[in-house]
Amino acid sequence: MADSDNEEFEPNTTPASEWESGMGMGAAERILNQDEIDSLLGFDLADDETNDRTGIRAIINSALVSYERLPMLEIVFDRLVRLMTTSLRNFTSDNVEVSLDNISSIRFGDYLNSIPLPAILSVFRAEELDNYGLLTVDSNLIYSIVDVLLGGRRGTAAMRIEGRPYTTIERVLVQRMVEVVLHDAKQAFEPLTPVTFNLDRLETNPRFAAIARPANAAILVKLRIDMEDRGGRIELLLPYATLEPIRKMLLQQFMGEKFGRDNIWEGHLATELWTTQLDVHAVLDEQQVNLQKVLNLKVGETLILNATPESLIELRAGEVTLTRGRMGRRNHNIAVRIEAPLSPSAKNAIQRLS
Repeated sequence: MADSDNEEFEPNTTPASEWESGMGMGAAERILNQDEIDSLLGFDLADDETNDRTGIRAIINSALVSYERLPMLEIVFDRLVRLMTTSLRNFTSDNVEVSLDNISSIRFGDYLNSIPLPAILSVFRAEELDNYGLLTVDSNLIYSIVDVLLGGRRGTAAMRIEGRPYTTIERVLVQRMVEVVLHDAKQAFEPLTPVTFNLDRLETNPRFAAIARPANAAILVKLRIDMEDRGGRIELLLPYATLEPIRKMLLQQFMGEKFGRDNIWEGHLATELWTTQLDVHAVLDEQQVNLQKVLNLKVGETLILNATPESLIELRAGEVTLTRGRMGRRNHNIAVRIEAPLSPSAKNAIQRLS
């Protein structure tokens, strides 16, 4: 068969069986298994403590990853771990080991949604910082503390009872432990800045423990408490708004980096000031005249001063008036006898130098 340009048209000679097999290969879709789906979304159920997120979750949390680090806060919480180890041993009369799992940044709303229930949430107030924080005690630690304080048998894991709210005894015992932890937190911050943490209330519903907006960033500190074969976890959450008044202190690499006194520099500065040469001028009188009169001055003209032999003269260093005195003569030299203490302007200048 030919067209108008005498070109031949060749029909498709591919067998129907090959065409159908090719269509089948192109249309086949690969089904992802559960591990591949979790990797794509960035969830890893086997290790929920890792900080290296991948996939979609890494994109969502990228804003928090780039948030500024607070090096001094790590030192404060390391000190808190040591203090809690001692205080909880005295509190429970048992062998207690406290360890710091990790310190991370998280959105407040995401944290509330991730709290495993049942749990007790302690809302506390940082008085000097004029804001709130959150301390969460998980159910394993709650039942372990109750078991230890009420004389439970050693060597057996604490029994976890589901489907009922916490009793008054359990809440009171957990409250006592929370107060111990907050007292240790106060001592941990003491070398940096005085902060008093006071317990405000205990909640079991995360909705009633909202101390910040869901999108606000916060510091999450996870502490592990082990009492032989029993234990649990305490999570301390501090919003960045709470830490804002002391942010400059928390940005330090070591204690006293940006504040405090340097005795070596003070001694060196004092030594140099005592050996500094200073020009002091004795001013007898000052007059204000117009420029035309100054330009018309001629040799031999006399300027009449308003000073008398009994008038006080000013001693100046540059533009700063130091004091006042009287002019006289001593051993063929003109002398000035000081009649007044240093002026306030001179004292302020000396204080600025020191």
